[in-house]
Amino acid sequence: MPIMTDNIVLDTAIHEPSMTADEVGMLQFSLARTRAQFAWKVGGLDAAGLRQPHPPSAITLGGLIKHIARCEDNLTAAFVTGEPVDPWWRGSDSDSAWITAAADSPEKLYALWQAAVERSQTAWARVFANGDLDQPSKFATPSGEHPNMRRALIDLIEHYIRHTGHADLIREAVDGRVGEDPPQP
Repeated sequence: MPIMTDNIVLDTAIHEPSMTADEVGMLQFSLARTRAQFAWKVGGLDAAGLRQPHPPSAITLGGLIKHIARCEDNLTAAFVTGEPVDPWWRGSDSDSAWITAAADSPEKLYALWQAAVERSQTAWARVFANGDLDQPSKFATPSGEHPNMRRALIDLIEHYIRHTGHADLIREAVDGRVGEDPPQP
C-alpha cells in the first residue's frame, strides 16, 4: 500500500520475483524491497516526526532521507551514468545532508528522495536491459580499475539495508511503528 505524504506517493509495494529468478532479477527485487521498507519506515510523518532524534544519536529520519537521496544520486552518477551529480546537490556532500535536513519540509525531503530514486531507476534500467552485471562501471579507482556493475548494485543495496535498520529504530521511537515489511494489499 503506498504512503501519501503531502503530494508525494512513497511506493511500499513489494513484488516477489519467481523463486528461481536469475541474479539480475533477484538483485532488482532486493533493491526494490529495501526501498519499499525504507519508504515505509520514513513515510507519512510531519516535520516534527522527521526531526526527532533517537538519543544518544543525533540521526533523524529526515536526515536519513536526505542522506540516502544524496548517496543514491552519487552512486548513480559515479558508477552508472558517469554524468555529473544532479545540480541540486552541487556544493554539498552526503554528510551535510544529516544536518541540513532539519531546515527542509517533509515535502521537500520526500521529493528529493523520490527524484533520486527515479533517476537511479532510469539509469539502472539500461544496465538491467543488458543483463550483464559484469560490465565495468563508469567509476575508476586511483589505479585505473573499474568495479563491475554488480559491485555498484550491491553497494547501493547494502547502503539501503544499513539505513533502513537505523530508520527502524528511530521510527519505533517516533510513533511505535515496527515490523520488517510494509503491509501489502
